[in-house]
Amino acid sequence: MPKKQFRELTYVPDSLKGISAKTIDIHHGKLYKGYVDKSNEIGEKLGELRRSGKAEGNQTYSELRGLKLGETFAANGVYLHENYFAILGGDGVPKGEVLKAIEEKFGSFEEFKSYFSACGMAARGWAILAWDMHEQRLMQYNCDAQNHGGVWGCIPIIALDVYEHSYFIDTGSDRKAYIETFFNNLNWDQIEEFYQRAKRGQTE
Repeated sequence: MPKKQFRELTYVPDSLKGISAKTIDIHHGKLYKGYVDKSNEIGEKLGELRRSGKAEGNQTYSELRGLKLGETFAANGVYLHENYFAILGGDGVPKGEVLKAIEEKFGSFEEFKSYFSACGMAARGWAILAWDMHEQRLMQYNCDAQNHGGVWGCIPIIALDVYEHSYFIDTGSDRKAYIETFFNNLNWDQIEEFYQRAKRGQTE
């Protein structure tokens, strides 16, 4: 079974504006890497359990239930963080077809930014602009945890991590300031690439 691979940053951590190298080192090098490692570990244990013929499907508690719960949390932790880190490192100036799609959906980029920022303040875990493959358009969804609130058939385009580890070192409890900083660091060339892939039904 192929293992998930840790993805290196494409920019230098201290090149971001308002997000410190220390935050990135901890968030990317430890927390995201932890999700990759745990996702692989869980996958191995599920494979062993399946091959043993001893997988018990008890919904109150069983090893299988615990591993399956951990599987979705870890896997989504990998995927969402990969988007989050990939779309940072830019000048924050919106452009491309994705900008036109945002303007068509929300009226203007300013309205989108205001609404998306409010969603980021309302979420406990993530605010996500996604391509909904059922609707065939951009949709904004929130999730309080990586495996709670996601919608099947949606591909993240802009994933904003609002867990405190993303910003507490730099802005304390001021999440609003962090969200503004997030927008200022967005790489819209990468966002455009994700958007075009998603419209084709691709993640890579």
